[in-house]
Amino acid sequence: MQSRSNIALPPSEASSSRRHLLIGVGPSLLTLTCGLSPPTVWAEEKSGDKEEEDKGVIGAIKSLFDPNEKTKSGKVLPKAYLRSAREVVKTLRESLNEGTDDNAKFRRTADSAKESIREYLGSWRGNQIVAQEESYVILEKVIRSLANYYSKAGPSAPLSHEVKSEILDYLNTAEEFL
Repeated sequence: MQSRSNIALPPSEASSSRRHLLIGVGPSLLTLTCGLSPPTVWAEEKSGDKEEEDKGVIGAIKSLFDPNEKTKSGKVLPKAYLRSAREVVKTLRESLNEGTDDNAKFRRTADSAKESIREYLGSWRGNQIVAQEESYVILEKVIRSLANYYSKAGPSAPLSHEVKSEILDYLNTAEEFL
């Protein structure tokens, strides 16, 4: 048996040449005439946007090892700072929203907020990477307001509604920049 690619056959095999021709060329003619061609696959062109590049598995791996993170406002800040600042905002808000009727529960949330503030200040106070950031400046105001209030009223004095609402406003603003 000859290869299907040979269309011209020697005269000795003329009787079987039609069969070989149909077997060798038939499927190709069928696809051309009936439109039964295999589907064409087109590769989608990717744009050069950095945003699209960050998606997917490679983007996830890059973000895992990247020490920085993009904030809601579009700035790129250290992940450790953002994590610490978000923790301060969260624990302070929980502490301020906690009712004072259950003293034990209030103490737990207040102690949690105090601990997150200590960690935040220990890591980021005076750090030039974040010193000019809006979130840092606002959180510094919050901490100073609390310190001033408690230094005047005493360490276990309940916060006035005025101070509490001012601090909650500051926390909302700080969260917008994180």
